[in-house]
Amino acid sequence: MQKVAVLGAGLTKFMRRSLETGRELCWEAADAALRDADLTIQDIDCVVVVTAPDAFDGVHMKGEYLLDGSGAKGKPMVRPYVGGGSGVMGPIAGWYHVASGRFRTCLVIAEERMSPTQPHPQGAFNAIYDQFTERPLGVNLLWIFALEMMRYMQVYGISQRTIAGVAVKNKRNAKDHPACQLGGELTVDEIVSAEVMAYPVTRLMVSPVTDGAGAMVLANEDFARKKGGKHVWVEGVGWALDTSYWTNRDLCYPEYVEKAALAAYKMAGITRPREEIHVAEPYDPFAYKELHHLEGLQLADKGQAPKLLEQGFFDRDTTKGIPTSPSGGLLGVGNPIAAAGLMKVAEIYWQLAGKAGARQVKRNVKRGLAQAWGDLMQVGTVIVLGV
Repeated sequence: MQKVAVLGAGLTKFMRRSLETGRELCWEAADAALRDADLTIQDIDCVVVVTAPDAFDGVHMKGEYLLDGSGAKGKPMVRPYVGGGSGVMGPIAGWYHVASGRFRTCLVIAEERMSPTQPHPQGAFNAIYDQFTERPLGVNLLWIFALEMMRYMQVYGISQRTIAGVAVKNKRNAKDHPACQLGGELTVDEIVSAEVMAYPVTRLMVSPVTDGAGAMVLANEDFARKKGGKHVWVEGVGWALDTSYWTNRDLCYPEYVEKAALAAYKMAGITRPREEIHVAEPYDPFAYKELHHLEGLQLADKGQAPKLLEQGFFDRDTTKGIPTSPSGGLLGVGNPIAAAGLMKVAEIYWQLAGKAGARQVKRNVKRGLAQAWGDLMQVGTVIVLGV
């Protein structure tokens, strides 16, 4: 099996972008990633395109629609899909293509247009649930996550104000990200006193509606060595799917993340993740989900991530803890569903390559992970990168 390196990454600005098509966003991100890798599209052997439901862009067979903007014309192309988890599943699929020895290089593209110029995301989300047992309830993500957040708070005795600290941290971190949509200096009081969407979730605890794209270039060891420079390697990958019926699970703990993380750690040879992971980008579409996912990633004991947050263990400038979401995450940078996960993988690459600029964490980092989650609340995808 071939070793696989990340040679470059690129992002568009994350915002509501009604003037650009999804194909144009793909082109912009791909161009940025290729320039970062000092390559051209002629150097790319295959393309992986990830994007969430077709309804978000308002087109049918969206993978094919995005094909030419992604540089896949005349090249082998595949569109893996696991909802919001696709942003990390894309690099995982790209890793397989290169690690298998079939291709030297792979361009991974993730795109999403979520702005109200298309059908509203919550309308699409309602349509994906079981038509007999769940859809009649008028399902939307806000009230499902309010139930999950309430369960998490109840089981472990966590306050709404503590969870608001995630939004404070991530929006502050996002100020330094060039793709940022909602960075800023906010207080816990401002977060908890914002408009209530579905108690205890307030508007500032929710990631925004976003359009954007990201891209990443992967290559085998021989190709990467010939290119020279500092190499960031894919060390482990993992994914897991739980039951799609969210009513059948105890919402206080994400087993799908634990199983995905343990698979990635096993491949990477990690036995003590809290010591061997130096920077992390957990999926944070809602403030509590970062804490929830950190526990699933085995970076905190069950119910203990909120306490570590209050102690500054997850701050970007920590030297003894694990900096989490140094990018600013979905809460700050934005949440173009599939592209959000790839943004997190790109951030780990930039951190390990020393390219994160003002976002560069203070501690010495040799290994990091990115995680995404999605579909019907049951998908976990994890990738571990190292130098």
